Amino acid sequence: MTLLAQPPTSAPIPECPYLERALIEARERIQVKRIELDEARSRRQRIINALRREFGGRCYVNGSVAHGDALTPLTDIDLGVVVPNDDGVYGPGRRGPADLQQRAADAIRRELGGDFPNLRITWIGQRRAVFVQFGDPVTPGQKDFTADVITAIDYVGGNGLHIPDNDGWSRSDPEAHTRMISERNDATHASFARVMRLIKHWARRNGKPLCSWNIKALGLEALTRETGMLDGMRMWFDHAIDSLSEGPTDDPAHVAGPIGLPDGWSIGEVVRELQEAARKLRRAIRFEQEGYPALALDELAKLFRDPQMMPGPTSADLQSDIKRREANLAPTAAILPTTVSSNALPLKPRSWGRG
Repeated sequence: MTLLAQPPTSAPIPECPYLERALIEARERIQVKRIELDEARSRRQRIINALRREFGGRCYVNGSVAHGDALTPLTDIDLGVVVPNDDGVYGPGRRGPADLQQRAADAIRRELGGDFPNLRITWIGQRRAVFVQFGDPVTPGQKDFTADVITAIDYVGGNGLHIPDNDGWSRSDPEAHTRMISERNDATHASFARVMRLIKHWARRNGKPLCSWNIKALGLEALTRETGMLDGMRMWFDHAIDSLSEGPTDDPAHVAGPIGLPDGWSIGEVVRELQEAARKLRRAIRFEQEGYPALALDELAKLFRDPQMMPGPTSADLQSDIKRREANLAPTAAILPTTVSSNALPLKPRSWGRG
């Protein structure tokens, strides 16, 4: 939906130190490593140098590395060149992007081919980007590292760019997107990017109901102030449910059409997935506020479904909380948890301290 004119009015949740610390530690496990980031930026700069020599004009950067929310393992970078088009040769109803994409591919090959013997560059059959496969991952153990390179032209008469769309063109504004996210990171003292890392990882581990750009576009609407990780996630899920229940997410730059959903997902299915995640998050918050940190942590582990990123509590701690809660609620005949999360059973006791 459209970008909010005023910050959300929801108040911060009461302090939950166990969950907040667990989320901070989890975010540190999944954020991109410095060695990955340095190598990715080096390769990106070499592509930019090649494009500037070939076309002149200006280049821009986009995607997770440019937005400050990259995850490890780092597998790709996004960038583009805005090709001068003063004579109006290219554009809708005129010449398509094919020869620009061929020139970009040739320029990148000249720049990088000597250092990357397994380099492969493809643009034929790609919808938008010149697709660069380095044949050399920046993260050990990964199959490869890639780049999506856009050959764009300025949109005449308004904001944004024309970017390739198969043999034709469509409008977008990736420069504005990167600028908006950079400004939001500044305004929130980087808590925007930190929360986006957590939400993106949640999506990866839960069937990818939303693409990264949709997650961040919803984040621009929801996260307008500095926030903790737990509060930021709560704000994002609540807003995403309300927004997507009304329809697809609008382009924050108001240039392109609504952001599409991944193949195989309907908007109703996405909303239900978000609602289930929000329920787990609310249960986690409630359990910690009631004094059951192991039960709270177990709900976070169920939410992320990744014991390497978010280890659950030990079985002993979890069973202790279940028994204590059962004893406290017995007079009300409340319905109590009866099963132990599979995430929790094999794990060693976690340390809440930093050491």
